[in-house]
Amino acid sequence: MKISGFTFVKNAVKYDYPVVESIKSILPLVDEMIVNLGDSEDETNALIESIGSEKIKIVHSVWDKNLREGGRVLAVETDKAMDAVSPDADWLIYIQADEVIHEKYHAAIRNGMEDFNEDERIEGLLFKYLHFYGSYKYLGDGRSWYNREIRIIRNDKQIRSYRDAQGFRKNNRKLNVKLIEAYVYHYGWVKNPLFMNQKQRDFGKLWNDDQTNDEWVKQLEKKGPEFDYSTIDSIALFKEDHPAVMKSRVENENWNFEHNEFEKKFKNTKHRFLYFLDKKLGIKPFTYKNYKII
Repeated sequence: MKISGFTFVKNAVKYDYPVVESIKSILPLVDEMIVNLGDSEDETNALIESIGSEKIKIVHSVWDKNLREGGRVLAVETDKAMDAVSPDADWLIYIQADEVIHEKYHAAIRNGMEDFNEDERIEGLLFKYLHFYGSYKYLGDGRSWYNREIRIIRNDKQIRSYRDAQGFRKNNRKLNVKLIEAYVYHYGWVKNPLFMNQKQRDFGKLWNDDQTNDEWVKQLEKKGPEFDYSTIDSIALFKEDHPAVMKSRVENENWNFEHNEFEKKFKNTKHRFLYFLDKKLGIKPFTYKNYKII
């Protein structure tokens, strides 16, 4: 059984992405690691090369600035990385530049690929998610966060990245998947408020046209140079350990964000009730699912 990993990244230094930690977290699981490097304005290329693993294979890309609606360019760059994997790979592990896999889940991930390798009905493996927010000690736990997503797929050229690269589809239909007992640690909302504010300004261009983005930037400027983490509807304390590759980042958190986990800011009674159903009863009505569990 041959395993390939793949990812894409651009301006990792500028936006403080934990992409080195991301790649390192799955290197023990893969036979090769494809990294699609975009046309960065910083030292991202040198950063990736500094990892120094023979498993890493770099491809270079120039992002199409015209593919802005709905973050489509992110899916296109994902597909470029996926298309560069070895043709004889059985499974492909996808990880984004702000996602990390804890080493304690490596065995479960390997077992999942081995258990379903001969079952052609299974087109992908589904992971659970933890979304860190504001600080490495907090989790965003409201209903706006997606709780599961596909991160392992068959090496099938008919499988393509979907919409803004959150998941995958085959010929535009949902993949048939199995849920495994493994989590993705998502750190996209944990960074210095200055970095986060700059990322919000620039990434708005990937989803909006010029006029809409101008309005978006004006709204951010009114809020000042730092991103305001306090507007979150609900958070929870994270009481476990982070992946080993994240140790340095966690220890060197250089900003202060404190929030009362019991303070909730739901939009209305409906949102509060749905939160109650989720946390107390494990019921998640109306949850978006870009997959079919079989």
